[in-house]
Amino acid sequence: MLRMFYTTLLAEIDEEIAKLQEVKRLLIGNDGVKRGHKPVIAPAFKFGANKTRKKRVLSAAATARIRAAQKARWAEWHKTHPRK
Repeated sequence: MLRMFYTTLLAEIDEEIAKLQEVKRLLIGNDGVKRGHKPVIAPAFKFGANKTRKKRVLSAAATARIRAAQKARWAEWHKTHPRK
């Protein structure tokens, strides 16, 4: 009984594989070259994928603070790493 179940199950799996291979052959073609330019299955929807981002602009004051902080970091580094 159990062996008959496995035999039937394996036969059904083989039939399904044959159907899927036929569909694949029809989509790709016998020469292995894909047909068309778009994928057969569309990629999953991504939230925000089509939105354009606004360019983030710093104020002049913020840019000056960043510049001063970076100059201070470099000055500190140059104190401990003198030029040869």
